[in-house]
Amino acid sequence: MTAIKIHHLRPAPGAKTDKTRVGRGEGSKGKTAGRGTKGTKARKNVSPAFEGGQMPIHMRLPKLRGFKNRFRTEYQPVNVGDIARVFGDGGKVSKEDLAARGLVRKGKLVKVLGNGDVNGVKLDVTADAFSNSAKEKLEAAGGSVATA
Repeated sequence: MTAIKIHHLRPAPGAKTDKTRVGRGEGSKGKTAGRGTKGTKARKNVSPAFEGGQMPIHMRLPKLRGFKNRFRTEYQPVNVGDIARVFGDGGKVSKEDLAARGLVRKGKLVKVLGNGDVNGVKLDVTADAFSNSAKEKLEAAGGSVATA
């Protein structure tokens, strides 16, 4: 018994047929060549983006406007009034303390703003940035500010 070899393999009869050459005369699938009758698509190739003369979608949609700075530093704001309310005893306040009390999110830049009253609470606040009014209010109450 002889072993079958790779060069003996053949496709099943009728499995492989020649490619139909369309548009090459009346004798062999000529005439419309699978393009139907008349119309733009019967005569030439049409871009998939062409919408038959209707205003194209890329012209109908609104365009992106303006400019977005990729290098902008974005701070989480927290007001001195909120810090004085949450840390009523005074003392040292860091970014981690603010995050632990739920005033800001952990691991983000923090800016202290001057909205609200300190009510004489002595706070030593450490943050990434301070507004001028926040600095004045904290220092007027006997506290200090430090940038991290």
